[in-house]
Amino acid sequence: MATSDDKPSLNFVQEIVENDLKTGKWDGRVHTRFPPEPNGYLHIGHAKSICLNFGLAEQYGGKCNLRFDDTNPVKEEDEYVRSIIDDVRWLGFDWGDQPLFASDYFQQMRDYAVQLIKAGKAYVCDLAPEQTREYRGTLTSPGKDSPFRNRSVEENLDLFERMRRGEFEDGSRTLRAKIDMASPNFNMRDPVMYRVLRAAHHRTGDAWCLYPMYDWAHGIEDSIEGITHSICTLEFENHRPLYDWFLDSLDIHHPQQIEFARLELTYTVMSKRKLLELVTDGLVTGWDDPRMPTLSAMRRRGYTPESIRTFCRDIGVAKFKSTIDATRLENAVREDLNKHAPRVMGVLRPLKVVIENYPEDRTEELEAVNNPEDPGAGTRTVPFSRVIYIERDDFREDAPRKYFRLAPGREVRLRYAYFITCTDVIKDDATGEVSELRCTYDPATHGGDSPDGRKVKGTLHWVSAQHAACAEVRLYDRLFVKENPDSAKDPADYKTYLNPDSLETLRSCMVEPSLTAASVGARFQFERQGYFCVDPDSSADALVFNRTVSLRDSWAKIEKKQK
Repeated sequence: MATSDDKPSLNFVQEIVENDLKTGKWDGRVHTRFPPEPNGYLHIGHAKSICLNFGLAEQYGGKCNLRFDDTNPVKEEDEYVRSIIDDVRWLGFDWGDQPLFASDYFQQMRDYAVQLIKAGKAYVCDLAPEQTREYRGTLTSPGKDSPFRNRSVEENLDLFERMRRGEFEDGSRTLRAKIDMASPNFNMRDPVMYRVLRAAHHRTGDAWCLYPMYDWAHGIEDSIEGITHSICTLEFENHRPLYDWFLDSLDIHHPQQIEFARLELTYTVMSKRKLLELVTDGLVTGWDDPRMPTLSAMRRRGYTPESIRTFCRDIGVAKFKSTIDATRLENAVREDLNKHAPRVMGVLRPLKVVIENYPEDRTEELEAVNNPEDPGAGTRTVPFSRVIYIERDDFREDAPRKYFRLAPGREVRLRYAYFITCTDVIKDDATGEVSELRCTYDPATHGGDSPDGRKVKGTLHWVSAQHAACAEVRLYDRLFVKENPDSAKDPADYKTYLNPDSLETLRSCMVEPSLTAASVGARFQFERQGYFCVDPDSSADALVFNRTVSLRDSWAKIEKKQK
């Protein structure tokens, strides 16, 4: 929605930034960060955060860091780091020379922890994990102090250093902040800052056996990097008092934490844990399976970065939780591809057609428009010959009155070519299935127009059998049949809503010969079929196409019928 002077309205985060710039709060600086944990691939929900953080930096002449929150070596891998870097670059954003890592600051974090111990604001606790949870209390009752809460500064410093040297077993001791065990905010009930954990880190190896917790590391990282606006999703709102307490207690640079509602999408799960389960359980082929909501999967499926950025801009940024209809994302992809994707002809379920009065030794090169939405896209030539393929669904032997495609005795237009009329139907003796059509063509209708002005209502796409390239086409659909797969009473039951028809593979498709030169990732509109892209599984001898999205929203009818 635009304001009266036709300027786009601002979301609440932009309003905060603009007010800070007016008041000079950060000396005119805007410095944000996108801080993913490298424990999985990024998904469409992360795209919203990426576009928000990098977009603010671009809009206000600031800077956005790509910083990995690599504080949990058990779940983190270099593979995930590389995939995240690729995804952010693919979306069109830049963070400068090198990404940053929380592990870059491990020594500084440790030094700050010593500072809190010396100030009497942190202590080493010997409670086991289950005891720690018991001592925290409940929503209706306060917690109780750890019996180790009042250790002397000297004893805490000694124990913390011994934790650092690896003298204690994993989980046997933690470093906790000394705040308030009676606080109504659970996060303030003496939260754990460090735990003993013997695990090789993907960057620091075995240099550390003492790793920081996220709530402790988060604010320190922001402070060290000089972040001005620390933008988080809404689940961190209750963590903000702890973020503030740590930075105020250390008396160091203190960014402003701002929370916004994360992206929730229908027919999708966004939990990294659940997405990992789908991969490890073999329910999908990998993190980049085109049915997954990961950015690498969307890239493989043929989604464009422009369409994802447009989608993230259009859904806006708000404080309240809401679920966005997946159709809005699909429509954003359709609109972008409609403007830019070249048109080609591909027959997914071929039916052979012999044009009996067309010369056997003749081939024509017919002119075809590359994209009617883009006059600058020009034209190409497609070969036409006596034998062609059309879609099996474009013929009916017993056609109803309002069926406007090919049927016995009926005339249709071949796109860019001629009018043809079906004269005979050949069937397989064993199955009774139609195996071939015999037709005649009208030479006067060259280019698909009739000089005598007669009209036909059906226009079919086709490919020349002599020149066509064989291809495998993978028809992808939504991964879940339920609008909210997370709504099951048992969280594990989300798998019961998997769509059994989310992938259909067609292995004898025929496409026009120009596609043999298409590179991996190239996107096209198969006329009358949908948008497709070349899959990385393609080779010089085997073309593989993924359906990115259909031409129309077929799910709208399904949802209406269900309701």
